[in-house]
Amino acid sequence: MSPRLDETRTRDAASATPFHPIDPSGSPDPLDLPDLPEIPPYAQVEAVDARALSKTLFARLETLDEGTPEHAYVRNTLVELNLALVKFAASRFRTRSEPMEDIIQVGTIGLIKAIDRFELSREVEFPTFAMPTIIGEIKRFFRDTSWSVRVPRRLQELRLELAKAGDELAQELDRSPTVAELAERLGISREEVVEGMAASNAYTASSLDAQPEEDDTEGALADRIGYEDHGLEGIEYIESLKPLIASLPARDREILSLRFVAGLTQSQIGEELNISQMHVSRLLSRTLAKLRKGLTLEE
Repeated sequence: MSPRLDETRTRDAASATPFHPIDPSGSPDPLDLPDLPEIPPYAQVEAVDARALSKTLFARLETLDEGTPEHAYVRNTLVELNLALVKFAASRFRTRSEPMEDIIQVGTIGLIKAIDRFELSREVEFPTFAMPTIIGEIKRFFRDTSWSVRVPRRLQELRLELAKAGDELAQELDRSPTVAELAERLGISREEVVEGMAASNAYTASSLDAQPEEDDTEGALADRIGYEDHGLEGIEYIESLKPLIASLPARDREILSLRFVAGLTQSQIGEELNISQMHVSRLLSRTLAKLRKGLTLEE
């Protein structure tokens, strides 16, 4: 089981009494409850029979004290009899990336909550009562765990509203709706629409190594991402230095060229100009200080 599912089940521990499996063989282990009908192995119970048995078990459950072995047996039997509801609800999410086993276990938590809250006096069929709780628990699991980047609940809900409004407008207009049209349909500002669209990008993350579509001539995403060109960092300074260098005396410009273009050492420059290395150092320091001051004044 995934760590995220463990977190979900831990979070719900306070609101749902723990479920203890009855018997790995799939058959109930009846206690001394003579007023209960005989229950065959769960795999052999049809949906209609499960519904009728559930009514009898719910009636018996209301007479038992919570925490007793009898109460646990009846409650667990109800869970086993109605697991088909969980599997049916989970099948609606089979296209999601989460393992089906995790989805079923989360849905089982919803089933347990529904059993604990159900009352026969409501005069509602248990499947009708339980299904919204099961589906809601599964949806909450996806909402809390499936986003690649955590975003506020407000933006998660806005994403769903934008998706619904976008589909409706696309059918009405026979084209993709604009930001302004979406904002008008939902009664929100354009900025909020843009924010919701940006939040949608956080729902799933694309792999940098993902292969492109068959008709895409470009390479993987990693091959198309731009990189930082360090050669651009000094462009602004170079352009600012050009007029300052042009205003220098000829010998100072030549020293700069020999030092930073030709790459000569101060001693080599001294030999080239027939001056000492110390003199070259003083001239170079003076010129660089002048250029530095000129750049500072321009800024």
